[in-house]
Amino acid sequence: MKTETITPFFFDFESDFVESLRCIPMIVRYKLDSCGIKLKLPEWVKISVEEKHQLAFLPCYLDSEVRFYGEFVQKLVWKYANHEASFLTSVDDCWNILNEIPEEVQTKTAEWNCPVLSDKQWIELNTLQRFALVKLSRSGHEGKNFPRAMQEFGLMR
Repeated sequence: MKTETITPFFFDFESDFVESLRCIPMIVRYKLDSCGIKLKLPEWVKISVEEKHQLAFLPCYLDSEVRFYGEFVQKLVWKYANHEASFLTSVDDCWNILNEIPEEVQTKTAEWNCPVLSDKQWIELNTLQRFALVKLSRSGHEGKNFPRAMQEFGLMR
């Protein structure tokens, strides 16, 4: 089985907040999902910029790295928010299912008049790109970034 390493980087569609890291970038959100922690925006904004960069660049792929990352996040939440970190009740990792484009992504493409994704396009996206499209499809996210992501990933002209 091929394992894909996700190199820490920020997407272009995140450029309006990446310099200040006022929002949680996708690479960090992916890692938080990997270790099962729900980091809330009020908790994120209290963390120092240096520690936010650490969260973006720390590895979180091997079991030991995932454990370390989760423990680090828990310590940061306690340090800055003075309470325990919240855990995800379940992780829906539909971005890892290659033979089926998630319904929420298909709905969002229609909502924004974006081209319908083909199965081939979905499969050719890397894990973090698929993750980003899924997350941007869900309620509670700034909608303008969905078409920007589609453009960035070469799915629109």
